[in-house]
Amino acid sequence: MPTFLTGTVHCRLDLFLSYFYKYEIMKKSTAIAALGALAQETRLDIFRLLVEKGPAGLPAGEIGTRLGQPSPTMSFHLNQLRFAGMVTSRRESRSIIYSANFKAMNDLLAYLTENCCGGRPELCAPEATPACGTEWAPGQTTVASKKNRRASV
Repeated sequence: MPTFLTGTVHCRLDLFLSYFYKYEIMKKSTAIAALGALAQETRLDIFRLLVEKGPAGLPAGEIGTRLGQPSPTMSFHLNQLRFAGMVTSRRESRSIIYSANFKAMNDLLAYLTENCCGGRPELCAPEATPACGTEWAPGQTTVASKKNRRASV
């Protein structure tokens, strides 16, 4: 390679690596902010309610009424979710309507499952993607796990 091109190639490589490094850190910091915002009972309830309501969203007052929370509490929690990028807000007349940020939600899920099962998602797809409408709680066992436990005993 001619010596006059070496500096240009080196500079472009540095820019690429710098961008890649920033992008990965930003991606991780965004995921941490989202998970941190959702790691609180009231905020998780708010987010799940907004997901249920879809893109139309709900006015802040109605969210508070449904969850039995006073306005100052709702304002604090909605702002935390908004700063983390998990909800969006828009003004309609005298109301502020909040909606779940579905792109952020899907990006977070994609980030968390990016290398699922060592890059072989077919190995974990049934367990990693529960059917819509099913309820799951931490510590809950599935029918498949009960069968596997009985077979191993």
